[in-house]
Amino acid sequence: MSESTRVLAGLGVGLGAGLAIAASHNPSLLGAADSVAPIGTLWVNAIRMTVIPLVVSLVITGVASASSVGTVGKIGRRTILVFVAMLTGAMVLALPLGIAVFSWMSRVITVRPALPPGAAEAASSVATSATPVDFGSWLTSLVPTNPIAAAANGAMLPLVLFTLLLALAIPHAPADGRDALLRFFRGLGDTMQVLVRWIIWCAPVGIFALMLPLGAHGGAGFVGAIGFYIAAYSLASILFVLLLYPALAVFARLPMREFARAALPGQLIAFSSSSSIASLPALVRGADESLKLPKDVTGFVLPVAISMFKFAAPVSWTFGTLFVAWFYHVDLGPSAYLTIAFAAIFLAFASPGVPRGAFLMLAPMFLQIGVPVEGIGILIAVDAIPDLFATVLNATGDLAAAVFVARSNAQVGRPGL
Repeated sequence: MSESTRVLAGLGVGLGAGLAIAASHNPSLLGAADSVAPIGTLWVNAIRMTVIPLVVSLVITGVASASSVGTVGKIGRRTILVFVAMLTGAMVLALPLGIAVFSWMSRVITVRPALPPGAAEAASSVATSATPVDFGSWLTSLVPTNPIAAAANGAMLPLVLFTLLLALAIPHAPADGRDALLRFFRGLGDTMQVLVRWIIWCAPVGIFALMLPLGAHGGAGFVGAIGFYIAAYSLASILFVLLLYPALAVFARLPMREFARAALPGQLIAFSSSSSIASLPALVRGADESLKLPKDVTGFVLPVAISMFKFAAPVSWTFGTLFVAWFYHVDLGPSAYLTIAFAAIFLAFASPGVPRGAFLMLAPMFLQIGVPVEGIGILIAVDAIPDLFATVLNATGDLAAAVFVARSNAQVGRPGL
């Protein structure tokens, strides 16, 4: 049985058993499902344990493998262009789709539902946290005063920026120190890849332990308008994942089956852990072993993408904003739609690396278009299920971006790409 099949089996069995427990309404079975949750948490923690040393070693060896600083700059420019192009293309599709979906919803569902559990508390939290989060504070946070603290706190973008500067400085160090550092980070990267393979081998057990309580507690689901929003958001995320396959086939000449095989392990980990960062080791393996992308592209693009590229933003920001506008009976016009589009493309890069960071970035946009900021609390309260699918979309977009950058750089190493 292949690795992807084993992982998919763990996900299916765990989710199916959880739904069966939910349908049984048996408190003892529900308690048993909860008792296995720590196993899943341990597995996710094991993946996260590898991320920081893997990112640092990838960036340093990837930049070191480039022929010059100019090559690194070229890859960096192409990476940003690919990010913006992908977000713009997604927004061009997501905005009219969202308008059509919620226009139909407003005709079908005419009664505004009650606030979901936790929405008032989440709204209060957002209202008190929204003020200090602005572009200026985000920009100044990019240069970490303490890189070790940035790594300890999981501040990925400042850590990547420091690591990139370090990688650019290493070639200018004396030969002995330069060679010793490069050998160390190459060895660290190779060792982390071995450790990642061991952890991924345990993926079926870890994913089963994550999916079982999720299915057991979420089996009842949601109804009415809240359920409609969750379903629409989730299905739109799935649609945009599927659209990436033909886009890669057309623009990068990458067969859809090959990309699917490379992306599947990372997608399953992203879905089960609801963490793009946790999917990074599997995405790196897919890029290196299945797609044979160049080391400098993989080492640069994937860590940067995980840190700042949110390909799900056009879907999540559009569908979330339109739903809150419907909930509070706010009519949006063309200027509001343009504001949503601009924010989803450009402000998504500035989302702070803290819990609910993307929601905090919604606050100034809501104020600009006249939508109550309190509505963000609704999105937070019902985010658990659609966030699973949005995380898969982000992880898939990260790997797709690496392929597009490699293709635009004319460096893809696999024949026929």
